[in-house]
Amino acid sequence: MSAQFSVQAAVLKEKFNIDLRVMGITGSRTMLLSDVGIDLSKWRDLQREKGEKADMQKFVQRVHGNHFIPNTVIVDCTADSYVASHYYDWLRRGIHVITPNKKANSGPLEQYLKLRALQRQSYTHYFYEATVGAGLPIISTLQGLLETGDKILRIEGIFSGTLSYIFNNFAGTRAFSDVVKEAKEAGYTEPDPRDDLSGTDVARKVIILARESGLKLELSDIPVQSLVPEPLKSSASAEEFLQKLPQFDQDLAKQRQEAEAAGNVLRYVGVVDVVNQKGIVELRRYKKEHPFAQLSGSDNIIAFTTQRYEKQPLIVRGPGAGAEVTAGGVFSDILRLASYLGAPS
Repeated sequence: MSAQFSVQAAVLKEKFNIDLRVMGITGSRTMLLSDVGIDLSKWRDLQREKGEKADMQKFVQRVHGNHFIPNTVIVDCTADSYVASHYYDWLRRGIHVITPNKKANSGPLEQYLKLRALQRQSYTHYFYEATVGAGLPIISTLQGLLETGDKILRIEGIFSGTLSYIFNNFAGTRAFSDVVKEAKEAGYTEPDPRDDLSGTDVARKVIILARESGLKLELSDIPVQSLVPEPLKSSASAEEFLQKLPQFDQDLAKQRQEAEAAGNVLRYVGVVDVVNQKGIVELRRYKKEHPFAQLSGSDNIIAFTTQRYEKQPLIVRGPGAGAEVTAGGVFSDILRLASYLGAPS
């Protein structure tokens, strides 16, 4: 994020007169504050030299209290529920919020509705494109359909780059456990692959899209098919889990054989069924001609079936994970905010 920002900030200032400055950076332990803007080309060195103990309240007061800065936005790049719980207060105080953090929009429904109500009542903006599909235009596409009067019938997609990679490579005679190990070694999984295989992250994305479509669902309302074998859910470590996973290869191998015999492939998908007001996360079969069967690598793919796109769903496809594309999605939201606040488009 800092690399994209530092390179592009000078261009934006010169061409569009958009003056973007980073006034503070904070982690869980250390924060760096400035009254004029932080040089992002050396922010890590500056944090080591001039950093102070992290204090969320002090951080917000300093970045928002600078009277030379007309507009303040906090960009939350954590996956932390505690940080997300501050959004309401920040928006109420006139601080804009941009985030790839899924916790606020997939958290308790009452808090989510309260947050969205405040957003509609105020002139403060809350953007979260990167919560689903990283840099892919998933949220903005959905909002555009709704704002132009289309009616969403169904949203179905492969929302996990990790599980996309695993099932794109789970073919022929390969063991499921071998593909999971390969995905971990290639850096596609979380440090503990069970965090991906549990399906919880996909369920959060399904909830975000369901609520965006007008459904009042809780995360607990979404049935999730976990790919973690029951006996291994409580394994002590990720290493122990990977050692024992080959013992459970047979079940998925059988499912793959049955699918291939019928000319199908297995894909791990999330579905928002707006018509029946429900969502689900599960392993499904698709014909080899289906767009979901044509994926490669760790790509995401999302199909919107609407009144406008009922016979031929609207499809968005591309890299849906990774630091660089997620940073691109966040940066895109920052520029959208700038245009909303009056910057030249």
